[in-house]
This record gives sequence, C-alpha cells and structure tokens, in this order.
Amino acid sequence: MGHIRVRTAAFAVLLAPLAACSSGAGTPATDAKGGGSAVEDRPATVTVTPKGEDVRAGEPVRVTAKGGTLTSVTVTDAKGGTLRGKPAADGSSWTSERKAAPGTSYTVTAVTTTKAGAKSTTKSAFTTAEADKVNKVDWRPGANATVGIAQPISLVFDNPVTDKAAVEKQLKLTTSDSTEGSWGWLEDYSGRDRVDWRPKQYFKPGTKVTLEAELNGTDSGDGGWFVRDYSTTFTIGASQVVKVDLDRKQLTLERDGQAVRTIPVSGGTPGGDKRSWRGTAVLMAKEGTINMNSETVGLGDAYDKMVDHSMRLTWSGMYAHAAPWNDKWFGKANKSSGCIGMSDANAAWFYAQVRPGDPFEIKGKDTKGAVAPGNGFGAWNVPWADWQARSALR
Repeated sequence: MGHIRVRTAAFAVLLAPLAACSSGAGTPATDAKGGGSAVEDRPATVTVTPKGEDVRAGEPVRVTAKGGTLTSVTVTDAKGGTLRGKPAADGSSWTSERKAAPGTSYTVTAVTTTKAGAKSTTKSAFTTAEADKVNKVDWRPGANATVGIAQPISLVFDNPVTDKAAVEKQLKLTTSDSTEGSWGWLEDYSGRDRVDWRPKQYFKPGTKVTLEAELNGTDSGDGGWFVRDYSTTFTIGASQVVKVDLDRKQLTLERDGQAVRTIPVSGGTPGGDKRSWRGTAVLMAKEGTINMNSETVGLGDAYDKMVDHSMRLTWSGMYAHAAPWNDKWFGKANKSSGCIGMSDANAAWFYAQVRPGDPFEIKGKDTKGAVAPGNGFGAWNVPWADWQARSALR
C-alpha cells in the first residue's frame, strides 16, 4: 500500500565576489609592508550536528560554515536516500527539511568556498540510535483506487499518538482541484488513535487525491517512532448518493443528482438495540457473501446465516444486503436487526452500482442515533467547524 519515497537534495548559492583590489593586471594586492597577500585563503571551518554514534533521532541535520560559504550540502543514508534541505540566504548554514530517522547511518558532504574563491569539501558521518518502539500505520483507501464522493483519507495507528501536532505536520495532502478540507483526530472503533482528512463538502467527481505521509524520523510520543514514509493516490468516481428513508421503508440511488432507482427495504426494528443508525454512513467495502452472526454484535443468538451482496456501512455491523427472509416486509415495516435489507434481485442490481466511498444518507424517526465518527467513516455527521477544531494544528 505505502512505500518509501526517496528524494535527492542539493542547492547552490552564488559565490561571493573576490574581495581583492589589483595593482596591475593579474597581480594580487600586497599589504602596506609588501609582505604577502591581503586576503588569507584558509579553508572554511564546517560544523555538522548531530555527530557521533547512537545519537537521538528526530532532529534535523544542521551544517554551518565559518570563514566561507556553503555552496552545496548532501546528506546521504546507507541505502542511497538523501535528506533534502535549505540554505540560509547568506550561505552560512544549511538545515535539512526532514529529521534524521532512527537506526540510520548518514554521511554529510559539504562544499565551501572562501572569499578568495578557494573551494574545499568536508565529509562527516553520524549514526542514530535504533527506535525502542516503532509505530505503524494502516490507511484507507488503497493506492490507485477509484472511490465515491464521501471517501475520507483515514490513518489508524498501531500505538497511541501523544504528539499529534508533530505527526499531522508530516501529512501532505494535495488534490487536483484544491479541494477545501481538514484533518481531524478521533478514536477509531477499535480504540486506537486515528486521523482522517475529509473535504468540507463531498468531493467533485474526477478529483485526484494524493497523500504523502512523510513520517520517517517522526516521534509520535508514547507510541514510538515512525521508521518509514507512506504514500497513496486515488481518484474520485461518479457522484452517487444513496438516500435511505426508514420511515417510508425505501432506498433511492441518485447519480449526478438524478434518481436512478427506488428500492423497497426493511430497516432496523424500532424500539431497541435492533434499530438502525441514522445520519451519513459511507460504504466501507463490498464484502459479497459473508456469514453474519448476531453474537458478534451483541444481539445474542438472533441469527447466524450466510448473507449475499453484503455492503458494510459501519464497523459495528450495519450493512445493506439481500434479506429474502424479510421479503414480506420490504417497503412495509422495519423488521431487521439493524441492517438495510432488500430482495435478492434488487440487492444484486444495487451491489453492482455502488462503490466504496458512496454516502448513504439515512433518516428515520426511530433510530439509535447518528453514526459516530470512528464507527466506519462517520466524520460527515460532525459539523464542519467542529471537525476543523479536531485538527492538532488549529
């Protein structure tokens, strides 16, 4: 899914003009006593931090020059990757944009030029200590996917993230049409830390989205270090919205704002734990034929059966699927255990039309409440200003 991105880094600054007068063409100036050059030509002194063995990771590499200017700096690891960086305007120093990663050996090559024009090259090396704990990331959607207009970018972390601002700073998200959006931190249904990026409004069809999670060398706090980068690119597909009206017991698929088909359904049974969720749920995955067991969602031994055309809407177990056993209730009464059921024929057709990322806008008087942000992709049920406030950088 993700992969390490390596970039080369180099820069150049203009050499300072030679600070010498001339007393005759091609003749260097001499001091008042005629005893030698007025411009000393000693090599610049270069200092690199960090230095040594087993130094702490997570700090940028800094290079300074005294008695000359830095004309180029390259920081290379043992695998040939480099840390990009920027020089100061006067060429006296250089700082890497990325931080040194744990368990990595770096070689620093600095080229300097004196005022008299003499160039010299200085090399140094240092090694960072291994990470005592490593944090990893699971993210959605996968690379090169085509998804629906409500699909967020979602990263779930193996270990707690106590320095959320440091992590969020390394998440570079771009869209092909400058879509307005925000990161928001939340608790995943699994209990783990999670950060999602969602647009203010549904994506426009055809938008290309790229995430560069430049996390290698970032300390997440109590959860440990990241030791690699992650990257994914995906495309937004057709504009499809599924309108579910549990009071009228029907579902309508809209494409580009036009109704394609209305299907009679049966939702969750009113008055208890078998009620459906309301609000906006996002199709997480098309899982096909699966076993559904009521004991896994806290409903005792109410059911245990193979179910066709299963489309997951929440981690807590709400699906849209074929439910032929409820045939007599479609369009008439809500008699399911929380899912949105329909006939085999309608489910087969509907399953072929939708894709992960399509929003299901569900309404009904007797429901369990709105889908929580971490229960699948429920961020759309958080008002925009409140979602923005979940960013660690606000």
